[in-house]
Parts: sequence; C-alpha cells; structure tokens
Amino acid sequence: MDIERIISPHVAEPPPGRWSNALRVGDMLFVSGTVSRAPDGVTIEGRNEYEQAKIIFGKIRHLVEAAGGAMSDVVKVTIYVVNIKQNTEVWRARQEFFTGDFPCSTLVEVRSLATPEILVEIEAIACIGAGKR
Repeated sequence: MDIERIISPHVAEPPPGRWSNALRVGDMLFVSGTVSRAPDGVTIEGRNEYEQAKIIFGKIRHLVEAAGGAMSDVVKVTIYVVNIKQNTEVWRARQEFFTGDFPCSTLVEVRSLATPEILVEIEAIACIGAGKR
C-alpha cells in the first residue's frame, strides 16, 4: 500500500520537512495533532477551549473530506488540554461535529502545548468509508 499525503485548501500546510497534516494508507487516515493556528501559520484563533476545539474539529473535517471521507469515519481522537477543568467545553464543541456513535476518545491534560495561547490540540484516526452516511 502507498502512503498518500492529504491536503485541504482549508488547512494551512506546515513548512516542508516538519510534518504532514494527514496521511492516508489504504482506508486509514491519520491526522496529526492539530491546533487552531490561523492560515498565517502564526496567530492562534479562538479565545477559549470551546472556540479552539471548534476550529480544530473543523480542520479535521476538512482533511477527512479531502481524503474522501466524512466525520462519521473518524474512529479515534486524542485530545490534549492544558486545563482539564475545561474539558466540558471541548466536549461541547465535539458534539457539533459528531452524531450517533462518537469516536473512541482519550483526553489528556498536559502542562503546556507549543505556545501559551494554544489551549487544545487534537489528533484523529479515520477509516474512510466505514462510517454511516
């Protein structure tokens, strides 16, 4: 099986040689840890966990759709937060992107993320075509 890099015009690409936003291997799609970084590659959008999570889930949706899938194909998410007490805000955002059986999920509190403005980072795994449409 070949590895295919998935690109969406709605998700800023990292500089060459850093990482891939999403890679597809067969029907499996692996989405890197994603933050609410603006298209300029510098600014962090969203003032709180809810707003940042909404932006991030939107980026994940764009990448899954660019791979030919839908959010119902997402089978696993790993969520990193800097304040576990705000986890309900992340769940609130998640409910706006998933219905039916939600993906398997892990939530981890970390001391910090790449910059102090980043409150949430989410990675995802999807099995393209497996979800109910």
